[in-house]
Amino acid sequence: MKYDATIEFAQRMDLEDPIRSYRDRFHFPQFNGEDILYFGGNSLGLMPKTSKAAVNEELDVWEKLGVTGQHDRWEAYHEYLTDSTARLVGAKPNEVVVMNALTVNLHFLLISFYQPTNNCNKIVIEKGAFPSDQYAVESQIAFHGFDPKEALIELTPRDGEKCLRTEDILNTLRSHGESIATILIGGVNYYTGQAFDIETISKVGHEIGAMVGFDLAHAAGNLKLKLHDWNVDFAAWCSYKYLCAGPGSPGGVFIHDKHADWNGPRFAGWWGHNKKTRFKMKPNFKPIMGAEGWQVSNAPILSMACLRDAMDIYDEVGMSLLREKSEQLTEYLEFLLLKMPDKIEIITPEDPKQRGCQLSLVVKENGKEVFEKLGSSGVICDWREPDVIRVAPMPMYNSYKDIFQFYEILKTILD
Repeated sequence: MKYDATIEFAQRMDLEDPIRSYRDRFHFPQFNGEDILYFGGNSLGLMPKTSKAAVNEELDVWEKLGVTGQHDRWEAYHEYLTDSTARLVGAKPNEVVVMNALTVNLHFLLISFYQPTNNCNKIVIEKGAFPSDQYAVESQIAFHGFDPKEALIELTPRDGEKCLRTEDILNTLRSHGESIATILIGGVNYYTGQAFDIETISKVGHEIGAMVGFDLAHAAGNLKLKLHDWNVDFAAWCSYKYLCAGPGSPGGVFIHDKHADWNGPRFAGWWGHNKKTRFKMKPNFKPIMGAEGWQVSNAPILSMACLRDAMDIYDEVGMSLLREKSEQLTEYLEFLLLKMPDKIEIITPEDPKQRGCQLSLVVKENGKEVFEKLGSSGVICDWREPDVIRVAPMPMYNSYKDIFQFYEILKTILD
């Protein structure tokens, strides 16, 4: 597409946008009486206007029914999210469940899918993964009695490069071969915005005999995913970023159905027990077949109500339209920013298909000061140490006009 650095072009793109009306279904923080320019959806998505009513509906049930609401409504509440979650990540319904928070879920999954031996104990992550992933993986290695300095393999970009090359990832996997027990890589790197080739990494990971998992915190609701078809072993994600379910909302888990009758190790809890006998309070744990068997506690209903409400919107739009607009938004932003090459470096991959709806910018002088001036000018984006401003145009509610206005404000600050 041929882009143009004018407000008229941005407005024309907005008129032609098939999902432009969904912007009106979200609350925008205000700045000087107008919608703020919000590019922080990769940290916390905006609130759908129907979320409050969704929570109040469950509060009304609690008010009127008390504990009897548990069996009448809440016992199977997480199941309301099963089909929409499966569609979101390209899974079968029995392969997904919504539960817990992201890092909690990663620990539960690693207890099952990281089973090291003396000769096969290494975990592979990308260098510069989100710190919580690093902490979780290192603690799992230590839990099994191994030294993270020896058992942790960090995928590192080539000298002078910010992003990983797929060929280098695959070469690293093959070179370490059967010493690798588990691979855990982000679907999209939080810092650079790089989207990884999940299908190819999974294929090669299985060729060397490893379990292959992904942290999809920045991929779920951002990329088109086909976790079942790609033969991913396990994955986890949060719902408060691109899925707009609100702060602290529960995460999601994918476990391929080849592991549905898992008889290996897991941390068990009563909500993962056979539904027919769960309330008989028997002592022997009998897990539900599939991903639900990894549950330990009953659902956090109020926050899950927000997620259920938001997922209805995602079902209406579908990831195909969202992804198409996402690529165009980042292409347009990139087109504008490249007019200032002496002042800004974009470290996110140039190919829109190798990135999420994010551009990570390194301002060549006084980056933190520029970020602060953006904030005082009515722009919400994100600063990540040591030197990156993350700008995440969310296709569900950001417009091309937003992109152009951001460019104009940034240009004024830099000038």
